[in-house]
Amino acid sequence: MSHEELRPEEFAQAAEAAITDALSRPDAGAMAQVLAQAGLTGVMAAEEDGGLGLSLDFALPIAHAAGRLRLPLPLPEQILLASALAGTPQAAALAAGERLAGIAWQGSLQSGHARLDNGPADWVLVTDGEGATLLDASALPRDEHAALDPDHPQAWIALDGAPVLARLDARAWDALQRQAHLLLAEFANGAAEGALQAAAEYMATRVQFGRPLSAKQAVRHLLARMRLLQDVSSAAIRRATQADEYGAPRETQPALAGALANAAFVIEKAIHLHGGMGFTWELPLHRALRAVRKLDAAFAGLASGNGRAFIQSV
Repeated sequence: MSHEELRPEEFAQAAEAAITDALSRPDAGAMAQVLAQAGLTGVMAAEEDGGLGLSLDFALPIAHAAGRLRLPLPLPEQILLASALAGTPQAAALAAGERLAGIAWQGSLQSGHARLDNGPADWVLVTDGEGATLLDASALPRDEHAALDPDHPQAWIALDGAPVLARLDARAWDALQRQAHLLLAEFANGAAEGALQAAAEYMATRVQFGRPLSAKQAVRHLLARMRLLQDVSSAAIRRATQADEYGAPRETQPALAGALANAAFVIEKAIHLHGGMGFTWELPLHRALRAVRKLDAAFAGLASGNGRAFIQSV
């Protein structure tokens, strides 16, 4: 099948099967191998680097599935870096799942430290002036903070003496950030969809006074509002991938800010609808909320920054 015959929506089902398989594996390295064998890590990587050479449109449903199934790996970042580092040994290693890579949205090379918020990583991309630098962080000291997620804590990494693997110039770094906003927004939106589905199924099967909870009007109204917010995020992400009426690229940060806020609301309400069961460790909804909250912390000040930019543009 040629690339012209492929459709992005067809990747959702394939990604779900691969991610479900990966979640059954014992560690992050084994998970990455499964994802690589299915072509997920290299979906946007150049064919010369062992990837599929497809566009962002094909990566979005993969990020959505990763969020919905609560994959504890930085898959969106892995996909982006395998593409941005085209033609380098690092790109081939990332596409093949031989290494895990993340992006530190807090900190910089100049400050000497950076915070990794999303999943484990051997390599980390950090801001370096107007561009960014990929560092080997496998042997660097880390100060873990488990307040948001005791299973997969955030980590401040000391960068002094870190081996430099590759660099991105300002243009490449800007392009990567735009794509990252959309992939991470889709990841958060997927987490919201997973929580909404769990809540809807629970409400339909939980019977009180002879009727399922979903028969109650208040429950239906809340589920409808949750679905509306999730659809709003989907529409905003798709809109941000398209040029505006003047042919210029749209801003991607508002789509990410909206998706994070909407996802947090939907997941919190899903936990609330589960009652006391929603606060148990066995119910995985809290894991989705932790993942979204970590992304929100990674892009601290994003919503207020978007507001200031809008006011200044008027």
